[in-house]
Amino acid sequence: MTGNFHRDTIGDISRRSAARYPERTAIIFRDKILTFYDLEEEACRFANLMLSLGVKKGERVAINAYNSHYYAISLLGLAKIGAVQVPVNYMLNCEEIAYVVSHSGAKIFLVEDSLLPVIEAKKELFQSVENWGLISLQETLPTDGYFDLEKEMSSMPADEPDIEVSAEDIVQIPYTSGTETKPKGAMLSHRALMSQYFSCIIEGQYEKEDVSIHALPLFHCAQLHCFLIPFIYVGAKNIILHKADPTAILENIETYKVSHMFAPPTVWIGLLHYPAFGQYNLNSLKKGAYGASVMPIEVIKQLNSAFDGIRLWNYYGQTEMSPVATILKPKDQLEKAGSAGKPVLNVETRLMDDEGNFVGVGEVGEIVHRSGQVMSGYLNDPEKTAEAFKYGWFHSGDLGVMDNDGYLYVVDRKKDMIKTGGENVASREVEEVLYSHPAVAEAAVIGLPDQKWIEVVSAVVVPKNGVTVSEKDIIDFCKLRLAGFKCPKKVFIADELVKNPSGKILKRELREKYAA
Repeated sequence: MTGNFHRDTIGDISRRSAARYPERTAIIFRDKILTFYDLEEEACRFANLMLSLGVKKGERVAINAYNSHYYAISLLGLAKIGAVQVPVNYMLNCEEIAYVVSHSGAKIFLVEDSLLPVIEAKKELFQSVENWGLISLQETLPTDGYFDLEKEMSSMPADEPDIEVSAEDIVQIPYTSGTETKPKGAMLSHRALMSQYFSCIIEGQYEKEDVSIHALPLFHCAQLHCFLIPFIYVGAKNIILHKADPTAILENIETYKVSHMFAPPTVWIGLLHYPAFGQYNLNSLKKGAYGASVMPIEVIKQLNSAFDGIRLWNYYGQTEMSPVATILKPKDQLEKAGSAGKPVLNVETRLMDDEGNFVGVGEVGEIVHRSGQVMSGYLNDPEKTAEAFKYGWFHSGDLGVMDNDGYLYVVDRKKDMIKTGGENVASREVEEVLYSHPAVAEAAVIGLPDQKWIEVVSAVVVPKNGVTVSEKDIIDFCKLRLAGFKCPKKVFIADELVKNPSGKILKRELREKYAA
């Protein structure tokens, strides 16, 4: 050994879990079952394969894939050799993927077979890539120019490489979804993620007896770092679904007696309204996590009724925080409805004005954090990094209010605050009212340009199945419950709301669509 006695890195997680629970099931993906012993061996084989392909400490390996066991294996394996995983959003087009891969400088690119057509269209754009790997989950596609990941791994030794890895080394660079600029690569260290895992395990009450289902995209920080890896750490069983399909989610909850699930409110709402929902035995599901947006009170009540005895946690944060910053716990779901909760174990959260002064209780300020969980900076972007860490705190870009009990309420993204006729309107406050309308399944509130008001409060509403509702119905309903300036002046009835793969409603795209 090299004398690295103070290890606390991501690569240590699978070895420790394998030592404690070698025969316990770690991961189930389709017909593949991996014990914790198997998972550690596979991570070591992956690490040794990367070394054989010339990957050195600090170098990047990109992965473009739907969910499978390879997400955990590749992260754990790269962590063992001090290399860096770059997860790619599979919803991007070829040029957008090429930007992420090239900006990160990834020398190896792993692509799932079903996503090959997107990449093959413009393979010449990927200048940094030296080796192409195929994650073969369906046997039928041609593999010219690609090494078969499973086949190559099987020929590798399962011994752990002896490489010095430090807590400050970068282990993953996820790219944040660009709103006003190109996506930025958030450099996450072993230290940041380990700190985050401790916060999640303690605040989310994870136990080795849990069975957690992972249906939302693993390229996204929330599903991977708040749930899959921390549940592997504690020795729990993990069911990985290829995609977030309602039938598959409900079938797997019943089959494996799943006790824990994370999904954004949009997915929970979709399950509640799914025609076959009542046909499944879902009594095992006792822990429910959500994030990406506030859960409307009406939906919380519906979940409590549909899943008897379920306890809910609201996770709030962002990629740069690895990603969780605050959690609203089960006992507070109704009493503090709409709140993002309190800072987790390893995070300090305050509210700050534009001059760097902290604001008082009840005053709106930008949400800022100080924590071991925070990213090391944006890759190759010192200006954006300096901006994000102004005044010695990480700036979230969200506006919030703290109540007397120290609970955080996210008022809005800075860019989502609607300024109408000189008044500020928080879209979330209006959305909460819309969700209480008996005909509304989903709603999003946006500001649209207006000559008189500069911006007008506008609502995009998706009615429940088989129900019709008019613009006038919605406006009249709001007028009874909100101040006049907060009421929508425009209402659009839609079949669906445009969302990203993690279920977050894309308000920027809604604004572009309805502004026209």
